[in-house]
Amino acid sequence: MGVGSPRRIRQQYVRSQEAAAGLDKNRVLEQWLEWQLRQVRNRIRELEIKEQQEQRARARARAEQSWKIQPKRSGDTAMLHRGGCTLYKSELGYLNREEAIIALAEPDIEPCQICTPETGLMQA
Repeated sequence: MGVGSPRRIRQQYVRSQEAAAGLDKNRVLEQWLEWQLRQVRNRIRELEIKEQQEQRARARARAEQSWKIQPKRSGDTAMLHRGGCTLYKSELGYLNREEAIIALAEPDIEPCQICTPETGLMQA
């Protein structure tokens, strides 16, 4: 068998075809894996958004079941609000029901005329 024999040429051709097929298979696999990764990343983004929405909903629910005091300003009295009242926005210092009842009994704290926090306190 010589260097240029038909058998040797055929073997080289078969090897080159096998190498090309392996390369093609790996390129297809790479594309599929990239697609899979995009799918996973999209799902992670969806789950993160859902988690953030649930956290906000829990925070709103907590605020609705709480009360807050707007500090006294010069010339004004302090004011008791429901936790979800948008007239006074504060994410800190929520009061429970008992604390809100005590605060409302104080002479220098008035209930908000918009959210009427005393309504929720007098029930139950």
